[in-house]
This record gives sequence, C-alpha cells and structure tokens, in this order.
Amino acid sequence: MNDYLVEVLFGAFVLLMALGAPITVALGVAALAAMLYLGDSPIKMVQMAWSSVGTFPLMALPSFILAGALMEAAGLSRRLINVAESLAGPFTGGLSAATVLACLFFGAISGSGPATTAAVGMLMIPAMVRSGYSKDYAGSVTAAAGGLGIVIPPSIPMVIFGISAMGIAPAPEAVEAHGQFQSVSISKLFIAGFLPGVVMAGGLLIMNYIRCRMQGFRGSAESLSLRKFFCACYQGFWALLAPVIILGGIYGGFFTPTEAAIIAIFYTLFIGAVIYRELDLHEIGKALEATTWLSGRVLLVLFSATIFGRVLVENGVPDMIAGSVLSLTTNIYAIWALIIGLLLIVGMFMETLAAIMILVPVVLPVAYMVGIDPIHFGIVMICTLSVGFQTPPLGENLFIASGISGASIERLSMRALPFALASTGAIFVIACFPQIALWLPRALGY
Repeated sequence: MNDYLVEVLFGAFVLLMALGAPITVALGVAALAAMLYLGDSPIKMVQMAWSSVGTFPLMALPSFILAGALMEAAGLSRRLINVAESLAGPFTGGLSAATVLACLFFGAISGSGPATTAAVGMLMIPAMVRSGYSKDYAGSVTAAAGGLGIVIPPSIPMVIFGISAMGIAPAPEAVEAHGQFQSVSISKLFIAGFLPGVVMAGGLLIMNYIRCRMQGFRGSAESLSLRKFFCACYQGFWALLAPVIILGGIYGGFFTPTEAAIIAIFYTLFIGAVIYRELDLHEIGKALEATTWLSGRVLLVLFSATIFGRVLVENGVPDMIAGSVLSLTTNIYAIWALIIGLLLIVGMFMETLAAIMILVPVVLPVAYMVGIDPIHFGIVMICTLSVGFQTPPLGENLFIASGISGASIERLSMRALPFALASTGAIFVIACFPQIALWLPRALGY
C-alpha cells in the first residue's frame, strides 16, 4: 500500500464533509483524489460505478421501496396499526407499547426507519396525546421504535449490507484459525433479522413500561377486548397477510428477496385496487414519485461508496486496520465493544446506507479475524446503526416525530436517550449470543 494513500483518501473525505459537501460528493471526490494519487485512470471510476448497480439483488431495493409506499397508499399500513392499537388495553403504558408493536408490524412491510416513524406516528402520536401522554414522550417512543423498520425484514439496509459484503472474502489466516465462514446472502440476512428484531422491540417495551410507571402514564379506561382485537384482525386480514406472504415465501425458499419484492408490489396493487378500493392512479403516481426520489438518492450514494470501498480493499487498508485493532486486543467481547461503539458514533453523524457501504470493507475483515460469522455481524451492524435514527445530530426519526408531535428536537432527544440505552443493551445481548441471529437460518437449512 502506498504510504500516503490513507491520508489522501480520508483527508479529502473529512475535509469535504467539514465543508458541508453531500456525502455522495465527499465519497466520490475522495476516491477520485486517491485514484489520481495512485496514477489510475479516472475511467476506472465509471467502470466501478457501473458494476456497482449491475447486480440482480440490487433490484430488490427500489422494489421494496415501491412496495412500502404502495402499502401505505392502499391502507394496509393503517390496518396493521389498528391491530396493534387494539392490544393497548388498560395496562401501564399500553398505548405506547402498542406504538412499539405497530412499528414492529409496519417494519415488516416498510424496510425503512423514517417511513415507519412517519406512518405509525401520524396515527399513534395524536392518540397518545389524547390519552394523557406528554407530546415529548409520545414523539420519543415513536422515534425510538421507528428504528425497528430497518431491523425487521424485509430491510433496505440488509440488501445494501448483503451487496457490500458479498465481495469481501475472509483472509486465509482467518479461515485457517476459525474454519470456513458461511457465505453472505440477502435471504439469510432477512431470516436472521427476525429474532434480533423481537429482542430489540423487547428492550424498548421494558424501558417503556418502566418510564410509564414512573411518569404515571396509565392505560385506557376500557378493558382489553378480544372482540375488538379480532375485529381489527378481520378488517386488516389482507394487510396482515402481506408480511406472511413476503417473509413466508423467502423463508420457505419459494422465491428470492428480489422476487418477493415484485410479488409484494403486485399483491398490494390487487388488494388496494380490488379489495380495499383505496388505491387510485393519483396515489400510485405519488408512490412512484417517492420511490424514484429515494431510489435515486440511494443509488448515488451506492456509486460513490462502492468506488471508495474498492480503493480501500484493493490497497489493503482493511487488512491494515484489522491488524491495528487486533494488536490492541484479540478478545471477541472487547472487539464487539469497539465495533458497536464505533457504529453508534458513526450512526449519529452519517446516513445508515452510506455508513454500511463505507464501513463494511473496513470492519468486516476485523470480524473475520476473530471468528465472527458475517451474517451475525451484519445483523448487529444494522441493529446498532438503527439507534442513529433516534440520536442527534442526524436523527431522522426525531425530525419526523418532532414535526408530527409539535415537540422540539431538543426535548425529544433527551426523552429518547433512555430508549437508546435500552436498544444498546439489546444489541450487546444479540452480539454476545450469536444464536439469536443464527438459529433461525440454520433451523430452516440455510
């Protein structure tokens, strides 16, 4: 590796970020500066960028974004939230617990943290305020639970992680020390993400109960009604069936995640237009517009982040970083603490998808060297970055929840901190017990 490559690459990146350049520009210009320093032809950038979007699994990205947008327009998301709300009952913090469950349900069709926060928050935040919750608390619990949108499959960050990790092979010494590692696939990530998502939701529910008990947020005056619950399930039957079809088809091996995304689109179009009759051409147009905008934004980051990552890998920077980390400690729990700490900090300042594409080539080799399974590592990485949605200064979920609730970002940030601590505790549990992520894929024969 050239002596000053790291300084040129990261120096240009940090300088451009400090000047306020968009992440796409900072990554692309830094990679170009490094390639010019190495004497490579700039045309190589175009070849790398083209190859980064020429993969079949990447088709799942815009397809799942469109499926989520159509499900919201067709009324499926509202019916899922109604099912969760019917479980609130007279329990301490029942309505805020229902908000967490609603985010869990909606995450199974959304794949996006901000989309989950917006869809659930529009219905649940006003309902919590009417029931006596403070605006600060209602907004903070919704912002925290919205992060489940990227943990519960199908998940857009899981697609990006799968694409980023597929080209990174473990070093021969890692294979010699720990045996052959399993290959990374998006299907495995989707299956592995289910139980960790439940663990993350469990941490939020426990923290919600403790805080509601301290602050006196009681449940509704109505008792828990099975009739109301079954009525909500009956009215939302076709909405509840959507994640069953999507995830059941993937888990059962009937179709790939990319094919599942296409099936989800056609299922939603049929249910929205024929069964619920809430989907018209105007709503379809709005969903397509939102999909085009978000997909284009993601693909631009993917272009530049792929080039940035390739420059790192081709010049041995990840191996150098892995060696530096392992010279400090080889204890797997200490390594996990360093990785999770790094990801929590990065998640506060950088968009999730960009963080995944930048950090996977750097940190995954370290995980290989201490024997961490790549599927397990990917799930922990995505769970950790999901906390960034509720922590300032980036905190996309905080901005959305603030707009809906009318509470200030500063107050929401303070109220969300205990939930961030609960999520971090759940992440360490998932990291220390790999079977939480790996049991289901192995049980299904993956």
